[in-house]
Amino acid sequence: MITNQAKIDLYYQMLLEKNSTFEGVFYAGIKTTGIFCRPTCPARKPKKENCEFFETAKEATLASYRPCKRCLPLSNPSHLSPEVKKLVRAIEENPERKWTDRDFDALSISANTARRQFKKQFGMTFIEYARSRRLGFAFEHIRKGTSFIDAQLNTGYESSNGFRDAFTRTMGTVPTKSADIKLLTAHWIETPLGSMLAIADENALYLLEFVDRRGLETEIEKLRKRAHAAIIPGANSIIQQISSDLTNYFNGTLTQFTTPIHYLGSDFQKSVWDELQKIPAGTTLSYKELAEKINNPKGYRAVARANGTNQLSLIVPCHRVINTTGALGGYGGGVDRKEWLLKHEIKHYNRKSN
Repeated sequence: MITNQAKIDLYYQMLLEKNSTFEGVFYAGIKTTGIFCRPTCPARKPKKENCEFFETAKEATLASYRPCKRCLPLSNPSHLSPEVKKLVRAIEENPERKWTDRDFDALSISANTARRQFKKQFGMTFIEYARSRRLGFAFEHIRKGTSFIDAQLNTGYESSNGFRDAFTRTMGTVPTKSADIKLLTAHWIETPLGSMLAIADENALYLLEFVDRRGLETEIEKLRKRAHAAIIPGANSIIQQISSDLTNYFNGTLTQFTTPIHYLGSDFQKSVWDELQKIPAGTTLSYKELAEKINNPKGYRAVARANGTNQLSLIVPCHRVINTTGALGGYGGGVDRKEWLLKHEIKHYNRKSN
């Protein structure tokens, strides 16, 4: 989500003017209707405070907005193929579905065709869009903090079963009054680098990730299984603490994350994550150097894998690990974010640690 106020003001003005030169530059999410639109949408314009702006359609869908039926933001100016039209319609008819090859067969479309044509038209794969829509239903309840029945009605489900299915595909069985169910609380946190999802119990933080991170749905599923828990929207003292820590981090005033954390991993992974927390802000290590610090100099590939399974972004700072050549290397939250974080830490924290 775009948080720069100057951009928000500009994009809102372009939305009012229906300025076609901004086609593809931004998408507008309308809070009151739950839809997202092109800059040129002919629909009546909302107030600025009811708008959110996104750089891609994927970001808008992941933030739980559905495509406008008037301006068709998923359609490129070029003609959409019948196959792509059919796929978009199928997702909107059943956005909580996890797609398999059998589902494509039922539409008489091959999975390869779906991937290729969707990527060509929208810049993201069919599976990425379907996943974003599915996650959007789960995150809607977390993001808005509404009651379950309100979230159900707002997302267009006439019966509770459909909405509960969509929610529990990602967040686990909806809790009952049973005392033997472990509950984790999930909360949506806005940051200058985009929205983050925090999941915690009353004692520690289990997960902190950017909501558009690739594989987030799988991470949540692994977390649920390892913790034997269901996840519900809400807030607690740990959520409040990490929200405060993040504000201070992005302001450049944080000296150290104070939020208690809980690892879910092997002893080896935990040793890597512990060592990651020792890397001072504003500095970097290579995967090889990190392996040497845990007395496993030949295990840099295993170290890289442990880096990739870290579920506590920023707190366990895997963004501070780079390639031996000095290249940034990969990052679950995206290389652009990694570069931004390193520059931010050099600017605000490098001198503090010296």
